[in-house]
Amino acid sequence: MLTFERWKITLVLIVALLGGVYAVPNFLARTTAESLPSWLPHKQINLGLDLQGGSHLLLEVDVAAVLAEQLETLVDEVRVVLRGAGIGYTGLGRSDEQVKLKLRDVTQSEATRPLLVEIDPSLEVKIYQDGSISIDVSAAARQERKVAVLSQSIEIVRRRIDETGTREPTIQRQGEDRILVQLPGIDDPERVKRLLGKTAKMNFKMVDEATPIEDALRGRVPPGSELLYMRDRLDDQAEARPIILRRRVSVSGDNLLDAQPTFQDNQPVVSLRFDNVGARKFGTLTKENVGKRFAIVLDGEVISAPVIREPIPGGSGIISGQFTVQSAQDLALLLRAGALPAPLTILEERTVGPSLGADSIAAGKIASVVGMALVIAYIIMSYGLFGVAAVLALTVNMALIVGLLSVLQATLTLPGIAGIVLTIGMAVDANVLIFERIREEVRNGRTPFSSVDIGFRQAFRTIIDANVTTLIAAVLLFQFGSGPVRGFAVTLGIGIATSLFTAIMFTRMLIVLWLQRVRPRTLPI
Repeated sequence: MLTFERWKITLVLIVALLGGVYAVPNFLARTTAESLPSWLPHKQINLGLDLQGGSHLLLEVDVAAVLAEQLETLVDEVRVVLRGAGIGYTGLGRSDEQVKLKLRDVTQSEATRPLLVEIDPSLEVKIYQDGSISIDVSAAARQERKVAVLSQSIEIVRRRIDETGTREPTIQRQGEDRILVQLPGIDDPERVKRLLGKTAKMNFKMVDEATPIEDALRGRVPPGSELLYMRDRLDDQAEARPIILRRRVSVSGDNLLDAQPTFQDNQPVVSLRFDNVGARKFGTLTKENVGKRFAIVLDGEVISAPVIREPIPGGSGIISGQFTVQSAQDLALLLRAGALPAPLTILEERTVGPSLGADSIAAGKIASVVGMALVIAYIIMSYGLFGVAAVLALTVNMALIVGLLSVLQATLTLPGIAGIVLTIGMAVDANVLIFERIREEVRNGRTPFSSVDIGFRQAFRTIIDANVTTLIAAVLLFQFGSGPVRGFAVTLGIGIATSLFTAIMFTRMLIVLWLQRVRPRTLPI
């Protein structure tokens, strides 16, 4: 006997009502929806790059630069270890992807090997009979370093993009050394490119006051020092000024805890706050060098080189360097997000205009409306009153899809609209299977109640099989696809789940309630 318990009716109606309530904000202007109270549904579906317009960037991570820097660090470590052990050597330096040197005393070869291996167990040390030594990083260690650099770069890029307030950016790995960045609705792509193009490695170094600038410009830079330049940030035409710094990093930007743009003497500056280690180093640096100059270096360029007037304890400081308000905000953003482990190069850039997205949305709306109208006309003409029940279920199905996409804050792309249109056609498949089964039972002479009961029960297995196979395809598309393909998979998967609910529960509820109320002798199907 067909029954539909009261609690089931209540549950189905609550689910349908929630779908409609969460779908409503999508029909309001974004400003109106965001102004709604927080306890009311106010989230809207996010439009993807192809619908909203924005920027598409393909970035390449310069992993080779990181590996070269790793070798340079290894050279310094080898120098310290061998000097500490009293082992003489010549020709220490980086050659291609190896560190090479030659021992002055060949008999010290066996004593040298464990010292070098102790630096890093992953090093491959080869000592030849003439005392020559080559030190290489193992292939496994190189690959591990590449993966770590790419993962860290993606995380830093994500932090920087999030700081700009971009809604729902797409940031994902592509290949072994590339990052795909899609920024829907971005209104200043040039600023984003500037932010992503900076490595943002900041260090504090002491100024070498003893070496004349003239000697450094002639190439006579003493060991342990380096020649850098400081530019006037307010005048792009001004010539950069040379300045000599100690190579040794006094305080590293890795110890930075926070950076915020602020004002000092009505001039934009950047306020810094260090962690405990950085605060101790910064306090010691300023205490021991009162009256001397120290430089703030960002990506190999000196931002400013102030004189230390007094010790600065507490782990906070100010960077002043002729900033504009925008440049101070950008620098603070970069320092807060952290330094990139490797430089990024923009390989590909595309800008999608909002007019193209508007055309796509309009075409998608037309396709959805036409598709729904044809489906409604067909289902009503074919199944009469039962077709009306299927149409009501289809309406609830669409509300559930839009509501779920809003709650999940999914990004809707053009393929996603295609998935919704496809779902409109698929949503009535289950109803067609059920109705055709009911027709068959009616032809076999069964009563209306018996025909409906058997129709739903016998069609259930077929419906589950058909939808589960499609759902598996959607899961595989989401797992192995990217970008728009995933958008299609999301809408298709959600559509399958909601169509199962509306066909098996909502349509059945309507038909059962009608049967119990009217008790017809024949079925209008």
